[in-house]
Amino acid sequence: MAELLSGKPIALKIKEELRRELARIPGKPKLVAVQIGKDKTSDLYLSKQKKEAMLLGIDHDVLTLSPSVSQEEAIRAIKGLNEDAGVTSIILEMPVPKIIDAKSLICAIDPIKDAECMHPANIGRILFGDEAIGPCTPMAVMELIKSSGADLYGKEAVCIGHSDIVGKPLALMLLNKFATTSICHIATAERGMLKDYVNRAEVLVVAVGKPALIKGSWIKKGAIVVDVGINKEGDKIVGDVEFEEASKRASFITPVPGGVGPLTTAMLMKNIVYLFKRQREKQ
Repeated sequence: MAELLSGKPIALKIKEELRRELARIPGKPKLVAVQIGKDKTSDLYLSKQKKEAMLLGIDHDVLTLSPSVSQEEAIRAIKGLNEDAGVTSIILEMPVPKIIDAKSLICAIDPIKDAECMHPANIGRILFGDEAIGPCTPMAVMELIKSSGADLYGKEAVCIGHSDIVGKPLALMLLNKFATTSICHIATAERGMLKDYVNRAEVLVVAVGKPALIKGSWIKKGAIVVDVGINKEGDKIVGDVEFEEASKRASFITPVPGGVGPLTTAMLMKNIVYLFKRQREKQ
């Protein structure tokens, strides 16, 4: 049976380090979350965000904009936060209404206040091998792989899902570790090649949002499996991978929930502290 890669103990260690760091720095970081309209999932994440921030001594505010806000008004609101010296980090909560171009709003955030590290300037840092900060979920995935003790050099790594916030930046991070990296997506599945890629993956990361998309029998013996998927099935929360069968074949596997999730929030806090320190250094 596979060994579980739990995110909770790693997250606790990271947050304790951040607490010590903040105790040495005068002042307090402040995160402002920009929310357009109301969404139950977003509200839940904001509540968790606020709780984690307050435990670390980070101020947390929410700027709620009307769901009928225009693109220009939303950008003006973000630029106002950029100019507010008391705000050290900004995050755009998803989802946003269909009339809003989320990428334009992310690009409007000052890179030095970009808590999720999704601004092109910050993504570009990863391209050059600078991973002091990074998109929260990919950073969490890399920490989990690191905790397994695996050396990624030359290993076959496969990402299922090529989203801007997980698959694409994660592929860059894996390449920075010299993993032989493949990205699969809907077109891979439509060509009937998904199973082939999974079969040969020594490190498999799945971030699609479809329960049991990856069959446990497809997993290569001894593989490291990181399941980013969060799906509700009845009263249960399940991942994108058939956990029971996959855990018989993998050497390490993340539980869902309890794997990537706790670490993602910790990585957000790490980004906030890093940006705060950089801003203090420039004063």
